[in-house]
Amino acid sequence: MLCAVSAPTTCITFPRNICLSSKNLATRRCNVSASIPEPDGVASKVEYTPWLIAGLGNPGNKYHGTRHNVGFEMIDRISQEEGIVLNTIQSKTLFGIGCIGEVPVLLAKPQTYMNFSGESVGSLAAYYQVPLRHILLVYDEMSLPNGVLRLQPKGGHGYHNGVKSVIEHLDGRRQFPRFCVGIGNPPGTMDMKAYLLQKFSSVERKQVDAALEQGAEAARTLILNGFNSKVNRFNLGQKYKYHKV
Repeated sequence: MLCAVSAPTTCITFPRNICLSSKNLATRRCNVSASIPEPDGVASKVEYTPWLIAGLGNPGNKYHGTRHNVGFEMIDRISQEEGIVLNTIQSKTLFGIGCIGEVPVLLAKPQTYMNFSGESVGSLAAYYQVPLRHILLVYDEMSLPNGVLRLQPKGGHGYHNGVKSVIEHLDGRRQFPRFCVGIGNPPGTMDMKAYLLQKFSSVERKQVDAALEQGAEAARTLILNGFNSKVNRFNLGQKYKYHKV
């Protein structure tokens, strides 16, 4: 079980009643909402319910840096930016627990191989009682140009086997957020599997690296503010990022 309180520090309560806090506070399950002022003076609601951010990919050096593993790379970038260390193995997942702002966050990299990712995501979500609306799935998307990002509040599987597995292990429910990382389509008649397991060219690599940096900031914005106008502007900017005026 996870819980969060807004002061003095964010507290995460595990099922075994372990609390990550500077003091041994009494464990208590609660959801806390607050409002923070935005630059334009409009209050933005912050919900301190835990988030699970799961990046999809394949474990092992063989797949490191391939197109199909950009989900893993996004998790690594968020981990680096937010100081959340991935140092725990549970439910066939390498994951870490920390906070973005004061919101409790689990960063996860399923180790089941792509087509069975749902085994890990579904198990972690159930164990830590993460609501469906707070499961952010990060994965590669061929329908988007290389390095283009898109945040969505829900969607289908788009014939992505990893996403399909996650939906199956969430009892067929699809109403969870997606963070798609564009990798483009295979050129010509190239086999799709070969394309997915191929590493990026030097030009593509620069585009992806830039996207990962932008993505870590976008993830922070989503966690703290939800799907608001900022996310809409982000998606619009990504859609036209390679269009020259």
